[in-house]
Amino acid sequence: MTRIRNLLGRCFLAVTVGAAAWSAAGPAAGEGRPVALAVDATDAPRNLLHVREGLPVGAGPVTLYYAKWIPGEHGPTGPVVDLVGLQVAAAGRRLAWRRDATDMHAIRLDVPRGVTDLEIAFDVILPPTADGFTSGASATAGLLVLNWNQVILYPLPVAADQYRVSSCLTLPAGWRFASALDSVGQDSAGVRFATVSLQRLIDSPVLAAAAFRRLALTDPGVRPPVYLTVGGDTEEALAVPDSYLAACRKLVGEATALFGATHYDRYEFLLTLSDHVAHFGLEHHQSSDDRQGAKTFTDSDHRRLGATLLPHEYAHSWNGKYRRPVGLATGDYAMPYNDELLWVYEGLTNYLGAVLAVRSGLQTVEDFRSDLALTAAGLAARPGRTWRPLQDAADEAQLLYSARSDYDAWRRSAADIYDEGTLLWLEVDVTLRQLTGGRRSLDDFCRDFAGPPGGPPAERLYTFDDIVRTLEHLAPHDWRGLLNERLQAVTAAAPLGGLTGSGWRLAYREAPTDLQRAASSVYEMTDARFSLGLLLSESDGRAGAIVDVIPQTPAARAGLAPGMTLVAVNGRRYAPEVLAAALDRGAQAKSPLDLLVERQDLFSTYRIDYQDGQRFPALDRNQDAADLLSLIAAPLTGDRR
Repeated sequence: MTRIRNLLGRCFLAVTVGAAAWSAAGPAAGEGRPVALAVDATDAPRNLLHVREGLPVGAGPVTLYYAKWIPGEHGPTGPVVDLVGLQVAAAGRRLAWRRDATDMHAIRLDVPRGVTDLEIAFDVILPPTADGFTSGASATAGLLVLNWNQVILYPLPVAADQYRVSSCLTLPAGWRFASALDSVGQDSAGVRFATVSLQRLIDSPVLAAAAFRRLALTDPGVRPPVYLTVGGDTEEALAVPDSYLAACRKLVGEATALFGATHYDRYEFLLTLSDHVAHFGLEHHQSSDDRQGAKTFTDSDHRRLGATLLPHEYAHSWNGKYRRPVGLATGDYAMPYNDELLWVYEGLTNYLGAVLAVRSGLQTVEDFRSDLALTAAGLAARPGRTWRPLQDAADEAQLLYSARSDYDAWRRSAADIYDEGTLLWLEVDVTLRQLTGGRRSLDDFCRDFAGPPGGPPAERLYTFDDIVRTLEHLAPHDWRGLLNERLQAVTAAAPLGGLTGSGWRLAYREAPTDLQRAASSVYEMTDARFSLGLLLSESDGRAGAIVDVIPQTPAARAGLAPGMTLVAVNGRRYAPEVLAAALDRGAQAKSPLDLLVERQDLFSTYRIDYQDGQRFPALDRNQDAADLLSLIAAPLTGDRR
């Protein structure tokens, strides 16, 4: 621990001197002296971070705050329970503190007269499990994704875009790093970053790893530049296929053509490839925290299933960061979010992520259609739509993100905002094209809404009325009525107007598409939602675990429930192929299925009267309508397919 503390002290001294120099240079009015923040990550392989902080204060009561409402996570997910060993001192004397009785993220103390700085020290425990987003596993023996909101205390009240922080990070020997933050110096004590606002700091995670590659996605001299940084547990995981790299470069051009301008000085894709961290994507204005499995570059199935991740997070630089819903721009991390416009923030971005993936070549046209079919069928198999409208799912998103998976189709989940949002914005796109004879589309909306003028990071807030106004400018129509109808609808029928209007229809086939087959293999799931009404997991050594049962389906009517385990099908030990064969035989012989199920050490047999075989969603072409879906998938740059 002595070596660690010595390194931390040297890093802390460096940022303290830097902060003093910045202060002497004359901060802008109201900004005051910056915080000096030093993070020692040399113990990150042991899931520990050590923090020292020099915090300018005045005498009297002070409230220190640990960020609670985390941008991009849309809820109160700041992991304050992982802050440990807190000590606060002034002029070498330790000060007493007490946690607020109603807000656990707030620490209250009294600062003695004459004190101008607090010396704060604490550790942060990084969890070993993948539950959660950034509060899940973020470090392994060879890498770390550092999110700054987890390693800083700041005083309330504060304007996050004005409060200044000088930071320093010490990494294990041999590790390299990337971030949207600019480094201003590096030595054995650590890397020092430029002084930035608290908002910019928290919006700029760091990816550090021993196995590390940084690749340019834009040509030399092109401004603003874009980079793909890959960190993994092994060098083998970093073997970026040439086709993937070419598609990422095309993604930059397609996104720029879509929006017509950029709103960043430099963009960093921070891609972590590991089986030992939480898997998700989190948007930032000038970077994205993208996490996938270790086989992403070495296995085509893993790669195709993650095809929309980078396009989705990249689109957020425009929709979500540059254009931001009023309710998600609180100016601080203690103020609750209002997620009512998440169907724009995430729903539109999900649609654009799919469109950009196919336009750039990260996803094939066949997979684009297969993914859309699965989205449409999944919503059609969600009876929760009969009581919870899309608007309510957005309103309650801060809770739904952490909801359990059992009876998910009846409860609905945060994923519905993304999926139903995709179908909603497909309908808007198709309607624009139909109203204008193909002269206008959602591409035009993107340019009008989140495009020029370009420049450095900025924030423009929007409301529901701004969405309606932009659409009406493109094509006169009752857009308010259409959007409200989709947002408030409580019906079992999935919103397929955009799909049918684009020249395609939802259908079901006896065999899965290649994308669906890949998903079953990689995610170790058996998807029988569209036949029996079952979703089963084959992972964690518990084959046949029933994850969900769709209400009003044959499985539900027979009495099956989440939490049970399927043991045998028609007297044979369960395996995915055994269930598939039984469904095929049942369709031919018109015979029921007998399922042996275990629940809490008790075994029961359930007879399911189902004889329609396997069913998997797909899209069929409607030759009586124009193929707008293919036009939507066509790239804007280079050769148009």
